[in-house]
Amino acid sequence: MSEAEADCLFCRVVAGELPSTIVRETDTVVAFRDINPQAPTHVLVIPRAHYADAAEVGREEPSLLVDMLNVAAGVAEEEGLTGTGYRTLFNTGADAGQTVFHAHLHLLGGEPLGGLVGGVLKAPSDA
Repeated sequence: MSEAEADCLFCRVVAGELPSTIVRETDTVVAFRDINPQAPTHVLVIPRAHYADAAEVGREEPSLLVDMLNVAAGVAEEEGLTGTGYRTLFNTGADAGQTVFHAHLHLLGGEPLGGLVGGVLKAPSDA
C-alpha cells in the first residue's frame, strides 16, 4: 500500500478533489456511482488507501476486501437489489479491463445481467 497518489483518479475522489456521487463511506472505504454506468445501478467501492488492484489488497490487507464486500452488500440492499440479485466484480490488470489502477469493486444490478461479463463472451481459441 502507498499513500494517496497525486495522479490517481480514485485517490482524488477519496480526497474530495473530484466530484462524485458518494452513496456510502466508512473509515476504510468509499462507494460512489460510476460516471459511465453499465447497469441501472453501477457503484464503485474503493479503499481509501491506495492499492493497485484487488490482488494487492488481498496480500497486504485482506480484511479490507471484507469491508469492500460488506459495503457493496449494504448499498445493494439500499438500492433494492437483494431480492432480484446483483453482481460484484473486480477487474485485476489491463487484460481484465482494469483502467484505473486503484483497487475497486463494481456493484452492478437493477436489470437481468445474464451470464455475460462486460457484454462479451469469448470462446477459447482453437489454435
